[in-house]
Amino acid sequence: MTFTRKMMVLAAVPALLLTVTAAPASAHGYVSTPMSRQAQCMSSGGVTPVVPCGDIQYEPQSVEGPKGLHSCDGGLDKFKDLSDDGKPWKAAKVGTSVAFTWTFTVRHATRDYQYFIGDKLLRTVDAGGKAPEGIVTHTVDLSGYTGKQKLLAVWNIADTPMAFYNCVDLEVGAAAPAAVRAPAAKSFWRSVSDFWKSV
Repeated sequence: MTFTRKMMVLAAVPALLLTVTAAPASAHGYVSTPMSRQAQCMSSGGVTPVVPCGDIQYEPQSVEGPKGLHSCDGGLDKFKDLSDDGKPWKAAKVGTSVAFTWTFTVRHATRDYQYFIGDKLLRTVDAGGKAPEGIVTHTVDLSGYTGKQKLLAVWNIADTPMAFYNCVDLEVGAAAPAAVRAPAAKSFWRSVSDFWKSV
């Protein structure tokens, strides 16, 4: 390689590095429990979709759009199925305290997680700019809500202007009541002692 060609290659390196740095976040994730709409669409890995969908069935973790949206599809036309409220989405039967679990395929520095019903922000969980270490679960209080609700869960990336969007269909107040625990059986010797006391 001639000296001139070497200089041209070296001159191109800063521009290449700038391009790589400015690329969108490679992190991906979605709410897996209760099943978000993209989780209900998923067909990868031999999983049969709960609800028939388009492209999102192959990449439920990829609903990435600019921060500040309030949409199920992240503003992406190819994932517009997620914003179709006419589809037969299965609403998870929950109480007023619900644990939402995120599954990540690639982790990334995180600003925070936000949970909305309509335009009302229910909870923000600050992540301090750190990448999730594994599966992440947050509990959200849904007191004051009953019946069918559509909750929007947002994962805001720390070092890009992007976020990941998930809509979760819920039926609040429909969770089965906790089972009543039977009284503990007395031990044999306690029963004998009670017998002699009663004689």
